Order: sequence, then C-alpha cells, then structure tokens
Amino acid sequence: MFRHSIRALVVGLCTLTAASQTATAMTLTPTDQHQAADPAARALRPQTLSDLATGMKGEAFAYASYSLFVTEADRQAHPAVGKLFRSTAHTELNEHLREAANLTGTVGSDAANLRQAINGETYEHQVMYRGFADQARKDGDPEAAKLFTEIAADEGRHRDAYRTALTVVTTGHGTIPAPPKADTVPVPAGLPKVKAARTMANLDTAMHGEALAHAKYMLFAARARQTGNPALARLFEGIAGVELHEHFAGEAALAGLVRTTKTNLRKAITGERNEATGLYPGFAKRAASVGDTAAAGYFRDTAADEARHAAAFQQALNQLH
Repeated sequence: MFRHSIRALVVGLCTLTAASQTATAMTLTPTDQHQAADPAARALRPQTLSDLATGMKGEAFAYASYSLFVTEADRQAHPAVGKLFRSTAHTELNEHLREAANLTGTVGSDAANLRQAINGETYEHQVMYRGFADQARKDGDPEAAKLFTEIAADEGRHRDAYRTALTVVTTGHGTIPAPPKADTVPVPAGLPKVKAARTMANLDTAMHGEALAHAKYMLFAARARQTGNPALARLFEGIAGVELHEHFAGEAALAGLVRTTKTNLRKAITGERNEATGLYPGFAKRAASVGDTAAAGYFRDTAADEARHAAAFQQALNQLH
C-alpha cells in the first residue's frame, strides 16, 4: 500500500480556505473526513479514528493503483505479475479497507450514507477542484486545470443525484436517479504531463480522494442492496465507477502514475514496506496505549499482511529479466 502525504493534503486544504468561505455558507466536509455511523465507533479515541481513516485512504489508493498496474503488466506480457497485483489489490480493498470501515462505523443507514456522500461531493464540487483548477492555471498546467474543472462539474451532478435520492429515501416519494456511465480513461505508462510541484501534489490529493470515494460508494451500494433498495445500489455503483475509471484514471494519466512493470513493482515494494515497518506499527502502538485494542489488533494484522505483500512483490521483481 502507498503512504499518502498528509502534509500535502493539509497544505492543499489550507490554501483553499479563502475559496471555501466564499463558495458556500454551509459547512463543507472534505471527502476523506470520518463520519462514524456506529455508536461503538464513536467510542474509539479521536486519534485512533484518524489513523483508521488514513489507513482506509491508503488502502483505497493501493487498490486503484494496483488495478492500473495489472493492465500494464498484462500489456508487457507479465501475466504472473498481473495476477499478483490483482490479488493484492483485492486484499487491500475487500479485506483491509472493509475491516477498517467496520471499526470506524463508516457505513450507516441509506440516508446517512447519502448525506456523507453529499457532503463529500459538495466539497469537491464547490471548493477542492475549483481551487485546484485555479492553481493549475496559474502554474502553467492547462491540461490539469481543464481536468479539474471537468471533474468539479461531475461532482456537482453527483451531489444533485444523491440529493434527489435522499429525498426519495426519506419521504418515500419520487424516483432514484439512473446511474451515470463512466467514460473509461486509458492510463498508458509514461512520465507526468504536468510541470508544477503544486499541481502534482494536488493530483496526488485528488487521486486519494477519488479512490476512497469509489471504495466507500461500493460499501454504500452493498448496504443499499441489503436494505432492499437496488436502485440506490445502482446509483452508488455507477458513481463509484466514474470516480475510479474516469476521475482517478484521468488524474493518474496526468500524474504519470503508471510506469514500466519493474518500476511499478519497485514503487509497490517501497509503499508496502513503509506501511509494514513504520505506519501501521505506529498506529498499533498508539491505539494500544489508549485501550483501543480491536483497532490495535487490526493495525498489527495489516502490517503483517503488508510485509508479505512487499516480499511477494520483491520476489516478482527478482524474477523479471
């Protein structure tokens, strides 16, 4: 799993403070902010919740990135490496992220899930992507400015669809909107197509946010099916597909996320080792020190998994000629 730069996120959000004050009078919530729906989750210490949220974002980003690395490995005729990336991506999303989501109470009622999605989409539409677009234009990265502007518009449409769905869920009247169809963006291996460090940092923040949104919406879709609302499940799934295959992919192409398979393996090894030896053990120690034993156990188990992933990626790299 890749370690996301929290400093870059904080800097980006601080830069956008003035924009947020003029863009809206309502309280906006960054897309990665934890909103516990389960009372048991609210009993966790704030630092533990924050660490779990950081872990969820990293797991979602790893899943999305490894999914792209699969395509490149297959293109370069490395089927064994593609299979390894695919299986590891599955673990990151369907085991690690889901377990963290259970601990944090991320998934609530259909109405609560819709409100969480509305807050995230509103923030991205009104504040984050508009700010990123302005910065990219000032920094001489017109392609990024155009992409950020397009995604901001998409997020506004997603927010509106979720608002309509919330009315249907809470009143019992109306129709859940039809899900959008993702315009899948190819991500060839290559160098970044932007020049400014600030644009690169914003792309990194955006990719982490889109990956997390995809993962959350898939969890929300599963809950909607459990509650007997397949139309809402399809809406969540459709928007999740846009976030991953269109937004994340478009940003990844500009950021030069995908390189050769050897380089992709080296990047994965570094990320997995960092999580196995630094980030997750640190989270486990903090959680244990305040009595959040279930979270501490999760962090230790995940660290062990990441160590195994790093070893498997290293073995795959060693076998490439």
